[in-house]
Amino acid sequence: MSPPPHLERSDLARLLDLVVRLRAPDGCPWDREQALPDLRAYLLEEAHETAAAIDHGDLDALAGELGDLLFQAAFLARLSEESGGPGIGDAIDRAEAKMIARHPHVFGGERLEDARAVREAWERRKLRAEGNGRGSLLDGAAAATLPALVAAYRLTQKAAGVGFDWPQVDAVFDKLGEEIGELRAELGAAAAASDEAHRERLRGEVGDLLFAAANLARHLEVDPEAALAGANLKFRRRFAAVEAGLAARGRRLEDATLEEMDELWEEAKRAERVTPPASP
Repeated sequence: MSPPPHLERSDLARLLDLVVRLRAPDGCPWDREQALPDLRAYLLEEAHETAAAIDHGDLDALAGELGDLLFQAAFLARLSEESGGPGIGDAIDRAEAKMIARHPHVFGGERLEDARAVREAWERRKLRAEGNGRGSLLDGAAAATLPALVAAYRLTQKAAGVGFDWPQVDAVFDKLGEEIGELRAELGAAAAASDEAHRERLRGEVGDLLFAAANLARHLEVDPEAALAGANLKFRRRFAAVEAGLAARGRRLEDATLEEMDELWEEAKRAERVTPPASP
């Protein structure tokens, strides 16, 4: 199999050679001192910065952040190898074997019609391969370091792969309405409960509501984390327009009324309808 366009077979070797050089006795003192746990925070940081470049639709920034992320992967593989563990070659072998096993409709004779069928088939194969020795289906489905919204999406995706799912999206809308009703009911029952017990139940009801929203996003084939990131960017953009509008009127943000800010917010929304912002 030939490498993709613009990718030379030596590219990964160059990155690995760079790590080896940095770790050499005459290399960088900081890089030589790093151990696997030391790189954890950097790995997460680079992954989030890569995701931010995707959210902003900035392909040039994506190239830089993806390079940083690949460097962290190469560094981690080198540290593992130095400790007597598997290196980058082992990691690539495992990734290749896993991807081939996950795609019998590409590398074998199986026929699958759409992405949902692919996910469900993968879950069934995994269950058969693990047999009675496995724990819960959800073990390992969502790493503890994942944002909770992503974890909710992955957990419901995993369960849906074995048929534990609502067959129609309308049922998920009903569930969302049910959770909103339970949250309203808890708000109305506040006087009959201690503050601490009430706050704990509120936390639970809000969690159920957000979980149902993540499930709805999955049914609509929308990544909830990316959708929320887009909503955050939109809020930032419109609030910046509110601040600019107040400044143009000679008003300070802290002295403005809600009515003034809401008026400028609506102006920002109307302006976006006339000239939509660049899509990520």
